This record gives sequence, C-alpha cells and structure tokens, in this order.
Amino acid sequence: MTIDMSQFFQVFFDEADELLAEKEKLLLAVDISAPDPEDLNAIFRAAHSIKGGASTFGLNDMTEVTHVLESLLDKIRKGEMALTGDHVDAFLIAKDILKMQLDGHRLGTPVDQDAVADVRMLLQSLSQDVPSFTPPPPPPVEVVDHGSIVYKSAYRIELPNVSEGDASALMAELGLLGMILRGDAHADKVVLHLRTNEGKDDIISICSFILDPDCLSITEEALPEQSAQKQDAQSEEDLGYGFFEPLESMFPPLEGQSETNNGPDNSSSSVSNIVNPLVNIEKKVAVKKESEKSHTSQESSTIRVGIEKVDQLINLIGELVITQAMLEQRTQDLDPIANERLLNSVAHLTRNTRDLQEAVMSIRMMPMDYVFSRFPRMVRDLATKLGKKVEFVTYGASTELDKGLIERIVDPLTHLVRNSIDHGIEMPAARKEVGKSETGRLSLSAVHQGGNIVIEVSDDGGGLHRERILAKARQNGLTAPDSMSDPEVWQLIFAPGFSTAEIVTDVSGRGVGMDVVKRNIAAMGGVVDIRSAKGYGTTIIISLPLTLAILDGMSIKLGEEIYILPLGFVVESLQPAKEDVKEVNGKGKVIKVRDEYLPLVPLYQKFDLEPKFLDPSEGIVVIVEVDGKKAALFVDDLVGQQQVVVKNIESNYKKIPGISGATILGDGGVAFILDVSALLRSVK
Repeated sequence: MTIDMSQFFQVFFDEADELLAEKEKLLLAVDISAPDPEDLNAIFRAAHSIKGGASTFGLNDMTEVTHVLESLLDKIRKGEMALTGDHVDAFLIAKDILKMQLDGHRLGTPVDQDAVADVRMLLQSLSQDVPSFTPPPPPPVEVVDHGSIVYKSAYRIELPNVSEGDASALMAELGLLGMILRGDAHADKVVLHLRTNEGKDDIISICSFILDPDCLSITEEALPEQSAQKQDAQSEEDLGYGFFEPLESMFPPLEGQSETNNGPDNSSSSVSNIVNPLVNIEKKVAVKKESEKSHTSQESSTIRVGIEKVDQLINLIGELVITQAMLEQRTQDLDPIANERLLNSVAHLTRNTRDLQEAVMSIRMMPMDYVFSRFPRMVRDLATKLGKKVEFVTYGASTELDKGLIERIVDPLTHLVRNSIDHGIEMPAARKEVGKSETGRLSLSAVHQGGNIVIEVSDDGGGLHRERILAKARQNGLTAPDSMSDPEVWQLIFAPGFSTAEIVTDVSGRGVGMDVVKRNIAAMGGVVDIRSAKGYGTTIIISLPLTLAILDGMSIKLGEEIYILPLGFVVESLQPAKEDVKEVNGKGKVIKVRDEYLPLVPLYQKFDLEPKFLDPSEGIVVIVEVDGKKAALFVDDLVGQQQVVVKNIESNYKKIPGISGATILGDGGVAFILDVSALLRSVK
C-alpha cells in the first residue's frame, strides 16, 4: 500500500511556519543586555525542531542552515557566548532565509542560493568568535535514593559526529526509556549507556530524529547484578529512573576523577560523583515529562482542519438558515391554536439554527494577533533603514475577526504602518527640537463595537499638513476650496495618485497606495476615517463588519421588490411630517430630523422602480450613517429584521452600483443587499 506523504509534509510546513514566527517574535522582544534564559531556550528549541523535521523529510538545505544556527544558539543559551545585537540581526536574517527555503519546498518559489551561503558563513563566523569563558560551578544537588528498578536490557550507543546540543537532546529523549549515562570521552563520537525495558527499535526511532540510523552503533551489554530489594514496592512510573547497582561495574570513572578515590573509605564520595550527573538528567527529564504532559493535553484539545472544510461547513449553515427562514414563513399563516406543537417546534428550530450558526461562525474567527505579529519585524527594519527610533505597541491582539477579512486587511494595514513610519514619525533630531522624545510611538489596536471591529493605526508624529494637502490637491486638478473642513481635507489623501512626499523612495512617495487602501476596505464593507492634529500625530480608523458570510439585515420594500439594508448602518427609521421635507434649489430634498438637515435619497430613483409612494410623508425614511455622514433613505415600507446569508453577485453576474451582494429569502426569491457606503457617496 502506498502512503501519501503530502499530508505529513503539509503538517511540517505549517508547524515550521509557526515556529519561525514564534522565533522572530522572541528575537524582537529579547533584552540583549540581560536575556531571559527561557526565551533563549525557546529560540533554540524552535531551531532544533525545524532542523529535526527538515532532516526527517530530507530537506537537507534547511538542515544545513539550522545546524549552524542551532550550534550558535546553543553556545549563547549555555552562557559560553554573550548575546549581542549582531547575533539578533543574524538570527533574523537566518529566519528569512529559512522562510524562503520553506516556501521553495512548499510553493516552488525560487531560492537565492547566494543568500543561503552568505547567512551560513555569517553564522559560522559568529560561532567561531568565542571568548574565553569559565562556566560557573553547578549548584549542589541533593541526592535522594528513590529505590531500585530492575531493567531487562542494557545498551551501548555510539553517536558519531554530533554536536553537544544534539547529544544533550538525545540524552534527554533516551532518558525517557530508562536510565541513561554518558560514557568514555571520544573526539569523534559520543558514547551513551542505556538501561531500559524497551527494545532496540525504540532507541533507533528516537535517534533517527537527528541522526541517520545507518550511522548508529547500538550493541547490547551484559547486565550486572541488580538489587531487587524494592522492585515489588514501587513501579517504574513511581520511581522515574532508578539507579544502577553497582554503578562502578558498568561505567568508568568520570573524566578527571582519580582512581584512588574509589577505596572502601571513599565509596560514598565515588557514588555521589557518578550519581550527581544522573540526578541532573533525571530532574531535567522530569521537567520535560511534565512539559510534555501539559503539551499533550493542549494538543489533544485542538485539531487542524483545512479552511476549505470550514468554508463548506459555513456554506451548509447558510443553506440551513435559508431553509429555516422558509419554514418560518410557511407557518406564519397557520392557525396558532390548531398547530401549536408545530409552531413551537419551528420556534425551537429557529433558536437552534441561530446558536449553531454563531458556533460555526466562531470557528472561522481568528485573533488579530495573526495580523499584528507581522509588523514588529517590519517596523524594526524600516525604522533602522530610515534612521528613526520607533516604539511599536499593540492593543486588542486577541480581538477576533473573520478569516476571510483578516487575510485581506493585511495589505491595507501594511501600507498604513509604513506611511506612519515614513511620513508621520519625525527624525530623532527633529522630535528633540520640539520637545518630544527621540523615540516615536506607533500603535495598532483592535476592538469590537457592536457588529463591527474597529482597527486603529496611530502615531505621535507631525500630523497631516492641511496647506500642503490642499496645494497638492489643486495641483492634481481636484476641487479643494479653503472652506473645506479638516476631515474633508484629510479624505483628499485617498485620491488616486495623491502624494505629498518631496522625494520618491523605495518606501513611498509614488502616490500609489492610499486610494487602494480605501478601495480594498470599502470592498470588505468597511469604512476608513482619519483624525489628525499638526504636531501631535495621526490616527487612521478602520471599521469592518465581523464577517461577510452572514449578517443581520433590515428588509425594506420598494414597489414590489424586497431589499436588505445591513443593520449595522441603520440609526433609526421614522415617518416624517410633510413640513419637515424641504426642496433645495431644485437639486434635491432634505429632511429635518431634530434640528439637523439630512439629504433625502429616494431609492426608487436609484434603481428605476415604480414606488408605492412618491411623497416621503406617506412612506418611511431610514436614517443611515457611514463614516460620520448621515442620510435618509426613502422607502415604501419596512418588512422586518432577519439574518441573511450573503451571496457574491459579481462572480455570478456583474457589479451593480449601489448593490454589495444578494441573498435568498424565505420564499425562495432573491433580494439585493444595499451598498450603503456607495449610496451615500453618490449624494451631492
């Protein structure tokens, strides 16, 4: 039977991606002057795990890079070398190279072999620059004899050409099989002695994670006499390792230990000298067991599911919502007394469908940390390139957003962050002159507000320059009178080809980007707003719906047609008095709502329909708000509020002005979903 290995490769690719991201996050947060040992160990483990996986799947190019990287990290985490900024830079470059190699294997993208060779040489040169170092003496270890275990087998294991890091890792792993000790010192190999109740195949399985099994030498050794005094009292699980008895018969004296110390009067000292390393290993592996137990518990509570399966599930839930709406509509005309049980069942189905839909939608929701984690490295590199000092902070990284939106918001946010660093935050000298800290502050935040998520990109830089924006707008042929309010002036930067940069660089200045940012956000059903104060900074606010799959809508009627108005834009609905509707110089009508005049948008004119009412005082107006602007939509009637499943109309027909999508109603008919943002933009 042929085994499909592609699924295993995909698991490795996914896990390697996560490990690389975690490694980068730790490197960017590490305190170079006083690094946390746990962080250094975590960075080392990430490199070690990628190396082991790459070796298992025969990805030798990645194995070669991670081997050099791992060796350097091992020296730093053991204190044999002090961590420096050069090390962090090199590790970040190595992360980029490993990502490039990973994409090469997964996606077939080209790999720059010169860059790979350069990073290997860089890591090797840093690794060879080892200052003289005397490790501190190990802390005293209290030896406690837990009892003895009788093992069935003893093996001598020879590991050729392994680094100290690999040897230590293998000792920890093999120690899980029984009791492990290191034997004679050799220049070209490491010798281990293992007593265990497991077989040779188990040893090979562990060692092959790092070494080629053909290079291993595993020979069975004779078991010395073992004390069985306590073997019935405690099990192996209770004891952990147990001890060899006698230890001297199996292991030579430790390096530097005098043979004369093994006399009868010094037997306890001799045993202590041999057992101490064992206890150290035992403690490490005990911690490892607890860690693995916790890790296993976490893994067992999660599963990896392909996004296509989640999308299929959401589509089926959408169909269920439509079917439930059909049933509810069919039962509206039934006698509630004669059909009480049926109506109760339909009501129960409605509640369950709603709960099921919310539960399934939550599966597709992802934390914003998926997006935010991409920016610390970019901010660091870009600030260094521009000669600026930037402190980057995030808030609300656990706030969740639909996966379909979270992937599409990455590019707009990337452009906004780059703009804040390039145009917003000033050079350190300029900031110092105006009394600011030399280090600028850039923040990303996300928070839920009703059915939307609000994302803010904020900096404490120089702010937007009103006069410069107006001058550039006029130069580009845009209408820009001095009477424009500040919010209206800020919106000018979203015009195509608009840029106030004096110098075109590879960072910005070509006038490409902000118009695309707004267009992409609008395509997701969102809006973008700007707040700025000269000398104090700029904040760009993006408001997005939590999901594009299912939304709460208000059904409205125009003539014989039903339209869906997204509930998130609705402020209120009312029937105006005749005297509150005014004509403005033949250009249209406005409606007075609590001393505020709002433009009146007769929807029947927008969609060329025959309305039931021509006079707004006879129909209904719905007040909507987008991007701080309000308008009144004139409709014939309100049908009700319901959940609707959003269907893409462009992929099946074409783009319709004022329409963002479609849905299927309970009677099987199709209703268009109004694009409120586009409708308000069309208001003169």
